[in-house]
Amino acid sequence: MSKFATSDRVAARDRAASAWVLLQTFWVGGIWALHFLLLPGLAKVGLAPLLIEEVARTLVPQMVGVALGAALLQLLLLLRQRGVSALWRERSGQLLLAVLALSAAFLASLLVWPQAPRWQLFSYLLLAFFGVLLVLQPVPRRPLAADPQVG
Repeated sequence: MSKFATSDRVAARDRAASAWVLLQTFWVGGIWALHFLLLPGLAKVGLAPLLIEEVARTLVPQMVGVALGAALLQLLLLLRQRGVSALWRERSGQLLLAVLALSAAFLASLLVWPQAPRWQLFSYLLLAFFGVLLVLQPVPRRPLAADPQVG
């Protein structure tokens, strides 16, 4: 604990911002690295296309699950920093809701409609696009002046 209450609030705010960026890097970077680096790299090495397809069929749903979990945590951070109205008011909230809906739809399509690879690829690429749009948004921070303890 510090002597100054404002420094503790600033530290908490910075921790939340760091967690936001870390979660974002984890899921957005993972989606992009898997689709645009790992799978093409396996093809370039000369692995059999069926083997690459099997790797993709295993890793892509796992990466979408990671994106779903990380986006849920980001949503909780956004709610804590900005309140419930930020879900509709701010672009970050709107993008997170879209990511959650798209991730859930992707995972549901694996169970309900497993023979829809084009829909799954479209959903996955849309997740990657929404992730980039989310990265371009400013990190949500709670303004210090809005804190009830600030005098």
